Amino acid sequence: MTPITNFSQLDPNQTYTYADYLTWKFDEFVELVKGRLLRPMAGPSRRHQRYSTKFLRRLLASLDDKTCQVYHAPFDVRLTTGGANGDEQILTVVQPDISVICDLGKLDDRGCLGPPDWIIEIVSPGNTSHDTRTKFDLYEESGVREYWIVFPGVNTVAAYVLEGERYRLAAEYAQPGSIPVYTQPGLTLEWADIFDDV
Repeated sequence: MTPITNFSQLDPNQTYTYADYLTWKFDEFVELVKGRLLRPMAGPSRRHQRYSTKFLRRLLASLDDKTCQVYHAPFDVRLTTGGANGDEQILTVVQPDISVICDLGKLDDRGCLGPPDWIIEIVSPGNTSHDTRTKFDLYEESGVREYWIVFPGVNTVAAYVLEGERYRLAAEYAQPGSIPVYTQPGLTLEWADIFDDV
């Protein structure tokens, strides 16, 4: 079997598993959704990295005394919707910008197996549908309890909360004020701390 050392060796029409994913030897970070490849994106912009770092710094400090743990990309989140959890059965692995996991039994040396409690994705230019459609539907179906989509160009955070099997838009935050975290009662982030370069 020829080793996969370049993304171009992969067939975008083929179905892959996490077992396949683990054998690939190239530098791009790729994601699988239901066995299908999501094309690797260009490296995150400076602004994207700045916002990711701000969220990470604040959450590490805020969650330090709680049982939850926070991770940032690259960090494999293997999402399953039932069945066995062997690597051959896992068809979805994503790299959320920020993941908060409160059930520490989901964590292993390879990342997270099952849905995080809270995911934050920072939208990159030209890639809006990736976070607002593909990942939105995936996180909703997989049971991620809270999903924030950050829009750097318009300085807005859209916060979604899982109610039953569907996301409800809890609120959109586009100006200075507190942003409550619904899965962590009592925890709030400040809009102005995130978008302090406005």
